[in-house]
Amino acid sequence: MRFVKDYETSREIVQDAFITLWEKRNSIDIDKPVKSYLSTTVRNKCLNYLRDHKKFNVNLLDLEGVLKDFAYEQSDRLVEAEIRVKIDDAMNELPEKCREVFLLSRTQNLKYQEIADKLEISVKTVETQMSKALQHMRIRLKEYIPAILVLIYFLFRTFK
Repeated sequence: MRFVKDYETSREIVQDAFITLWEKRNSIDIDKPVKSYLSTTVRNKCLNYLRDHKKFNVNLLDLEGVLKDFAYEQSDRLVEAEIRVKIDDAMNELPEKCREVFLLSRTQNLKYQEIADKLEISVKTVETQMSKALQHMRIRLKEYIPAILVLIYFLFRTFK
């Protein structure tokens, strides 16, 4: 209700979240709290609904306090921790050189030429390794991309 401001729509979104949970029951880690999964799913579905129906303006949501109320709750920290573990796992699966190129690019913000110089390899090799790393990360993290985007959005809003 805080997001969509419509009782029936909010009921449909929550029902959709439970259906999604049921459909993904085989791929969900049962050791993780279902509450954080459901709250993230509901929040994402609400944001998608608002985006798709174009009934909102980010400034209006700010004025109504919707974004501030949801800014970074405890469940968000649990989801963030779970996503960080998944990202670390996906990175650890990369071959050593591929992981090294990926980390230099993403953590130190080095350009491909700088990475090539530092590792004494060609720029083409850097491009190839980055392509492999990004493809691997996309595949391994595809189910978390909506949650990652929401977390990034709220983290950047927090630091403004």
